[in-house]
Amino acid sequence: MRAFPARAAPPNHRGFLFAITSPLFARDRDQIVQFSLLNRLPSMFVFREYVDQGGLMSYGPNRTVMSRRVADYVHRIARGTKPSELPIERPTTFETIINLRTAKALGLEFSQAMLLRADVVVE
Repeated sequence: MRAFPARAAPPNHRGFLFAITSPLFARDRDQIVQFSLLNRLPSMFVFREYVDQGGLMSYGPNRTVMSRRVADYVHRIARGTKPSELPIERPTTFETIINLRTAKALGLEFSQAMLLRADVVVE
């Protein structure tokens, strides 16, 4: 079963798409982004990959920083630390990414303050 089998938003939709984090949604990332563009829905996601494919914006943990932490865990386990002895960590570095091409296509404008606070602006 596909995440979004319909090609059009329901007539009573609220006019915005926020996709939660899920392996199901990651699998259908391109289809979700295309759905939001086809229906002219501003969209927000947790990970940058959606914005790189045409989503409007994302706010979430920086995967590069998270990957470095995973490498540290692998190193510690390889040196003999039991996985059960390692602490559970939360992400500490978050990023905001805005896609100005998508904003323009949707007829939206971001304030200068928002653009200055964004970590990445896709033009």
